[in-house]
Amino acid sequence: MAGIIIPIVCYAVIIYVLGVAGWSVWRRRKSRQPAWPPYPLINASEEEMDRRRAEVRDRLSHKALGAERMRLVWQKLQEAGIGEGLIHEFHRDFCGHGLIRTETGVILCDIQDGFHPGPAIATWASEEEFAAFFSRQSDFTLSGWDPAEPVFYTQDSWYRQNQRLTQAIFDRFLRDRNG
Repeated sequence: MAGIIIPIVCYAVIIYVLGVAGWSVWRRRKSRQPAWPPYPLINASEEEMDRRRAEVRDRLSHKALGAERMRLVWQKLQEAGIGEGLIHEFHRDFCGHGLIRTETGVILCDIQDGFHPGPAIATWASEEEFAAFFSRQSDFTLSGWDPAEPVFYTQDSWYRQNQRLTQAIFDRFLRDRNG
């Protein structure tokens, strides 16, 4: 008789312990809300946002990209298929600036949904034009802050420095297929 009762009691204790542990975990998961969004939300005033934008702007490099780097970028773009090129963000909606190879050269355009080029912002038909234009650019001018650079300049605070091309993106593009 004891040979039957002891295993049944042991199974009952094991099931009870597993049930209590499972209930505890389930209750803790249910009561703990996910940490979303994964960053702290701020309720900044417009003045605070302007101050933060200026702080980021002031950290941008003013060092010119240089002709040699931009010649290499042109050459790599010429290896891409028509309609392809340097697209550095692949996600939904606005993806920033991209350089796309066309039948007649390269266009600078906004990219939508990771691969849809928008209308041309600027075009270049030769390596010389492209290298001359981009060699004098810097992270600062590419960001849209410099009114002396009308191709990139914007007064729209959302569009300024929003997924724009940078020296790091050009360098990554030269190392990889896309930036």
